[in-house]
Amino acid sequence: MNSYEGGVGIALTTRTMRPTRSADRTNINQDIRARQVRVIDPEGTQLGVIPIEQALAAAAEFGLDLVEVSPNADPPVCKIMDYGRFRYEQTKKKHEAKKKQASVKLKEIKVRPKTGEHDLQVKTGRIKEFISKKDKVKVTVMFRGREIALSQMGMELLQKIATETQEIAVVEQMPKFESRTLFMVLAPK
Repeated sequence: MNSYEGGVGIALTTRTMRPTRSADRTNINQDIRARQVRVIDPEGTQLGVIPIEQALAAAAEFGLDLVEVSPNADPPVCKIMDYGRFRYEQTKKKHEAKKKQASVKLKEIKVRPKTGEHDLQVKTGRIKEFISKKDKVKVTVMFRGREIALSQMGMELLQKIATETQEIAVVEQMPKFESRTLFMVLAPK
């Protein structure tokens, strides 16, 4: 016997899902759902609280769009403007804000307790490069096996690095043990 006979089976809905609206979407022209809106014309003067039909007619008269600039106000505030230009200016402002945002990166330099003098100078040079680019630097001393007994050597190594970079960097986090590693964080002055 077929499981779909006699009304037994899976019920399918005929309802379609409505697409979700993003929070940053701006209502324009016919998408505005309020009955009455406060309207501002292209020059910035208020036309007052008028029915949506009159506001759309006024926007058409100017040959521009009616854009809902403050949907949470009572009544919502709409401005007559060129929507394409409005969107362009918004994306330009976001881009400028992102460009001015300072992003500080945390770079890491790893050394061992028995790192040689020349290798240490090379590592210090890299630290100075990172600091000059306004990045923070995490200097890590790694201990393997019985090297953990050389923890005092690791502390001296970090102190030496701190003194060599003191003219351009400041110790943001003092040397600290974390399991088998010892680290400190240097930041630009």
